[in-house]
Amino acid sequence: MNLYQTYVAKMHKIADVNHAIAVLGWDQEVHLPEKGAHHRAQQIATLAGMVHEMAVSAELEDLLGKLSEDESLTFEQQRNIAETKKHIDRRKKLPVNFVVQLTKAVSATYQAWMKARSANHGEGDFTLFAPQLKQLVDLKREETTCIGYADHPYDALIDEFEPGEKTADLTVLFADVRRQLVDFVKEIHHQPQVEDHWMFEHYDKDRQWHFGLELLKQMGYDFKAGRQDISAHPFTTSFSMHDVRVTTRINEHDLHEMIWGCLHEGGHALYEQGLLPDNYGLPSGSYVSLGIHESQSRLWENNVGRSLPYWKANYAQLQAQFPERLANVPLEAFYKSMNKVNPSLIRTNADELTYHFHILVRFEIEKALIEGSVEVNDLRELWNQKYKEYLDVTVPNDRKGVLQDIHWSHGSFGYFATYSLGSFYAAQFFHQASKDIPYLQTLIEHGNLQPLLQWLRTNIHQYGQLYPAEELCKRITGEKLNFKYFMEYARQKYSFIYNLR
Repeated sequence: MNLYQTYVAKMHKIADVNHAIAVLGWDQEVHLPEKGAHHRAQQIATLAGMVHEMAVSAELEDLLGKLSEDESLTFEQQRNIAETKKHIDRRKKLPVNFVVQLTKAVSATYQAWMKARSANHGEGDFTLFAPQLKQLVDLKREETTCIGYADHPYDALIDEFEPGEKTADLTVLFADVRRQLVDFVKEIHHQPQVEDHWMFEHYDKDRQWHFGLELLKQMGYDFKAGRQDISAHPFTTSFSMHDVRVTTRINEHDLHEMIWGCLHEGGHALYEQGLLPDNYGLPSGSYVSLGIHESQSRLWENNVGRSLPYWKANYAQLQAQFPERLANVPLEAFYKSMNKVNPSLIRTNADELTYHFHILVRFEIEKALIEGSVEVNDLRELWNQKYKEYLDVTVPNDRKGVLQDIHWSHGSFGYFATYSLGSFYAAQFFHQASKDIPYLQTLIEHGNLQPLLQWLRTNIHQYGQLYPAEELCKRITGEKLNFKYFMEYARQKYSFIYNLR
């Protein structure tokens, strides 16, 4: 066995333990009984400590050092070594006892979040979550010190999800978004609002579930390499390219939740299923950034799933499932209703334009929280204040406010901005796909999504981390991320829906 093969074998072992942790995490959110929470946190923490020790071992460090100097390696092998070294250098900055402590805190914070959400007769109680969240925030602040940063402590956390991205750059991006998108949304609000009351009639849970499965199959999601379940917050998790699972949630009085949950998580899952099996455990077998990952879910959810051609292919089937609700609703009216632009309380249910105001709220709060200008006990008041300021909505309770997202309970600070980045990447990628695939809209209209999936497989999925996000975007579209593609897409689409000039 040569040195590179030895490296691959070690990476396989690390991946195996990481994916065992992922199985326990998936079960924690889908099936775990309440009394099992304590020991589950301990089990996950033990395995996380093992992974950390394997990743920062002197033996692996020595191996990477030798391979870094091996000029006979191929481009892909060199990239795998360089990316592994970068990931491990980050890990080495965190002591093992800190990793175990952080992992236990995450499991405990998740359980506290679940209890807080169900408290107060289902309206939620942030005070039940705050003490555990404070402990986790203190640890994340400590993590920024361990990792180090040049300009802002939040940079250290953002880099975990969107390598190379900086707080200052995101601040500029959201300022651009605010200048262009806010004005466009105001322009829309001066027009008569579209009707959408049929989206909130009663829709049977089981029939919604089966329709969602059909949408996933049509996208190309491989059920022999995955499954769908119900969870409090929709998510995708991967144990290998051949075991990628999604969850959704179903509200019998809101048709949006199941449809967009399935399409969104299905997009994530297609990315994971499209990674090359031979690259299991290696950077070339893992997604490049969460912004790119989110581009896949947003492309399927919005650019495809909220388009008129898509529903020309699928609306008759939905009507057949719910004839008592939709038989007399014309296709174009249904299309407009699903794209209604209206400020709302819940991020995951937001329209694709005001959605970015939800992200702006979270970005500003997280930035302040990590730098220490805001404390956990201030979050409820600050959250409610910003929702009034940016979306002009009044938060009625904690469940629909500061407790609505699972991310903080997972310790995923620095994550939220990738949602907006993903939407902007998606618009740019879909623009290019429309140029590269002849008659793409017609194909979608006939329910043939395979050419688009193959385009994504060829241009994005197969590469893993071989190219950084910005370079990947340039390879595909000829330029780095450009917000203009999202605004052009939004103006064209919503000018039709709202009869704008």
